[in-house]
Amino acid sequence: MTAPDTGSDGRLPRTGKIPYGGDYNPEQWPQDVQDEDHRLFTQAGIDTLTVGVFIWSLTQPAEDVYDFTVLDGILDRAAAEGRQVCLATATAALPPWLAKKYPEVNRTDFEGRRHRYGQRHNFCPSSPAYRRLSTALADRLGERYAAHPALLAWHINNEYGGACYCDLCADAFRAWLRDRHGTLDALNDAWWTTFWSHRYTDWDEIEPPSALTEHWRGPDHTAFQGITLDYQRFMTDALLGCFTAEKKAIRAHDPDTPVTTNLMGAYRPLDYHRWAPHLDFASWDNYPPLDAPPTRPALAHDLMRGLKDGAPFWLMEQTPSTTACRDVNPLRRPGELRLATWQAIAHGADAALYFQMRASRGACEKYHGAVIGHAGRDDTRVFTEVADLGRELSELGAVTLGARTPARIALLFDWDSWWALEISDGPSRLVRYPDVVHGYYRAAREAGADVDVVAATADLTAYDVVLAPVLHLVKGDLPARLEAVARRGGTVLTTFLTARSDEHDRAFLTDVPGPLAPLMGIRVDEWDARPEDVVQPVELGELTAQARFVFEIVQLRGAETVAVYGTDFYAGTPAVTRNDFGAGEAWYVATAFDQPGVDHVVRRVLARHDLVGPYADHRTVETATRVTPDGACLLFLLNHDVRPAHLSAHTTATDLVTGKRLDQGEALTLDPLGVAVLRLQ
Repeated sequence: MTAPDTGSDGRLPRTGKIPYGGDYNPEQWPQDVQDEDHRLFTQAGIDTLTVGVFIWSLTQPAEDVYDFTVLDGILDRAAAEGRQVCLATATAALPPWLAKKYPEVNRTDFEGRRHRYGQRHNFCPSSPAYRRLSTALADRLGERYAAHPALLAWHINNEYGGACYCDLCADAFRAWLRDRHGTLDALNDAWWTTFWSHRYTDWDEIEPPSALTEHWRGPDHTAFQGITLDYQRFMTDALLGCFTAEKKAIRAHDPDTPVTTNLMGAYRPLDYHRWAPHLDFASWDNYPPLDAPPTRPALAHDLMRGLKDGAPFWLMEQTPSTTACRDVNPLRRPGELRLATWQAIAHGADAALYFQMRASRGACEKYHGAVIGHAGRDDTRVFTEVADLGRELSELGAVTLGARTPARIALLFDWDSWWALEISDGPSRLVRYPDVVHGYYRAAREAGADVDVVAATADLTAYDVVLAPVLHLVKGDLPARLEAVARRGGTVLTTFLTARSDEHDRAFLTDVPGPLAPLMGIRVDEWDARPEDVVQPVELGELTAQARFVFEIVQLRGAETVAVYGTDFYAGTPAVTRNDFGAGEAWYVATAFDQPGVDHVVRRVLARHDLVGPYADHRTVETATRVTPDGACLLFLLNHDVRPAHLSAHTTATDLVTGKRLDQGEALTLDPLGVAVLRLQ
């Protein structure tokens, strides 16, 4: 079951400034509270509201009854106040009557338990009743509000995720497999089913991989990686099919207003690259752990920007203060909200929205941060910070809208490799795909380089450097495209556990690293995996890096040694290699370095292409570049330290935040958690 292609031309909503606001649920509040909310919105510079996200049970109280009275009032009031809305289709959370009347809509979990009504994201994506009723609701909304003066964008569903393992999904999975593999012989070959007597002779014999079938000790432990990998792909497509069905219903009435859904960054269950062609613009919800390094949300921003070939995205949600869903929910310190918002804009956000506008009185999000708290005050620190930032963004105007990032570095991010690596039995379950990828991304970003985070299928001709850490599966013509990067003078860097298997997670019947071996100029016959407390020292010039988890034993086949292991029987063998290929180079890192080790290797690669930024020695200062549609170059400087950062302007520029002109070499001080946006002359 492949989702129908509704197409997308990459449209963004048309605005004269960065849309500012967020999720608002006025259906929870009486009229006098709504009146006060709109007064406070005006005071804070709020011009955009995401509405209708969880209103299904009000707009459709029974299968044959629609009542849009509440939603009409919400949109009409927004229009009267001069605000625009991102209108949701409300289909993420079922009304109780639907689950009672059609029990098939309730999901069956990984352990095989059919759930009863409750929570949200509780629908089976293969349920005909859910598909029919959710699409009908989207159709009604499209018909009613397509021409509404407040409508800015359509927001389908909300934070798609999760999985179902019911009989309906089993049937849909079999149909999806027929479409993907064509024949049972092809499927049996792809899954290598001669192992453990699994050869299928009828499509109906195939079961979803779950705790009752191929798995033990949870979703990451499977006897047949090929089956599990295909089910993850199928579930991505099943949920995508729900999205495209609603989008098609809206498009029947509204061919122009941009359509999106809020994604969740580096979210493992769904391959967002499969979703990208169906989104008019990407949007996502940014809730990083607040103790994470700033490169974690930066990586997610760049991943979201990469979904639409570098087009700007919307920051659809962030907390103004604290979350509520974790065991411990730290508070954003003064200045952190402003810095996080500017970071999103620096990486390509053309909107800055919050969850939530007013704190809910009850249920599980009553302690979630909000612009307006339970007391409805306008003199709290959070409200004051939101209002100050609103004024700042209003003064900025449209300068950054539509601006692109001129990155010369591509980092390949591949959901198939993520899934395959972390469901693999061996060499090590301690290797986590997003952690390794983040380490290489962080090294490039902290060296002051802009990075595009793109799919393995992306066009690589614009890049001087391609980083491909732990790219476990190598598919299609990627080897030839990577060779082309090096042949024309670029550099390709990859690592241990790369190019081990094909698209079906079958091992290549050739030397490791498979089809990348000629490019890398090496051969790997053996690899050693050890517990986390086993550390291999690796000398990298004046730095002794620490290596852990996996130690591949490399034999040179044309490459040269850059660094060697320091202990064990493979002491003195290559841990890092470099191979001349055409006019360029290919680097291979055969082990999992600590961050200083990754930093050292990546900076050597970037230095070859003059990609180390002018502020790279200021490790707490993040830089990011955007080029506006009229050709102006904007350099964002973000100080992630609680102390001032003292810099010297590397060129003549004007700071768009302060209006101050800077000459080359002039002192430039960033306040603690401070921001500068330099328009370069």
